[in-house]
Amino acid sequence: MTPEWPELPLDAWRDTRDTLHLWTQVAGKIRLKLAPPEPDWAHVTLYVTATGLTTSPIPCSGNRVFQIDFDLVDHALHIVVSDGSRRVLPLVPKTVKAFHAEVMDAVRSLGIECEIWPKPQEIPGAIVFTEDEVHRSYDAAWANRFFEVLYRTDAVMKEYRGRFVGRTTPVHFFWGTFDLAVTRYLGDSMVACGFWPGDDRFAAPAFFAYTYPKPDGIETATPWWNDDLGEFILPYEDVRTAPSPRDALLDFFERTYEAGAERVSPTGQATPVPPSPQ
Repeated sequence: MTPEWPELPLDAWRDTRDTLHLWTQVAGKIRLKLAPPEPDWAHVTLYVTATGLTTSPIPCSGNRVFQIDFDLVDHALHIVVSDGSRRVLPLVPKTVKAFHAEVMDAVRSLGIECEIWPKPQEIPGAIVFTEDEVHRSYDAAWANRFFEVLYRTDAVMKEYRGRFVGRTTPVHFFWGTFDLAVTRYLGDSMVACGFWPGDDRFAAPAFFAYTYPKPDGIETATPWWNDDLGEFILPYEDVRTAPSPRDALLDFFERTYEAGAERVSPTGQATPVPPSPQ
């Protein structure tokens, strides 16, 4: 791993990105099926770990819990149960159809009954998991580089979240849209921000931020507004090459938050930020 924030050009790993996106949906749908509902869809998302992404513990039969971990360092999928049983599947080039079959067989072999809806979410024209032999790429080096961006971003986003005195979501990874995000709430409004590696709408990795419902005039609040996407966009490359990526990213998050908060807060002011504990 390098100390600098690594390059992550979408075209260099697009096929791996698309396959990994679909693989995370398989794990995410298992969590969605078995986990009890939580506010803010917290029972659906994945979370960044020291080696990749995890579902976090999921209740299952036999008064047990299990979790599914994507290890993007040693490139394996770990399915670990609280009774000590486990299965490990290699993350190597394979079709989504094969990955889905392997994962569901492994889950059943651990005494966990689960059937998921096999149609991917939020991917136009997607092929169902059980038939997808198109997506089969997995370049370990690029998957690891994606993880390096995720854990760096996760740390900054947790710092940003910790500055807020009100209600927030955890920093969590949405497998439907394949992005890492966190949300601050202001009454009936929400101000969200995050990172995603790019797609056909914006073919480069970027950080995003938006206020919902969208307040009038927010487009002129900062230079980062993107008319095509209808939200603030900061290219990842601008952060990566900044003298301090952390400072550049926190500045983007805070200024776009303030742009929304000042327009939706009853006082017309952003929520005060508490001092960091010493």
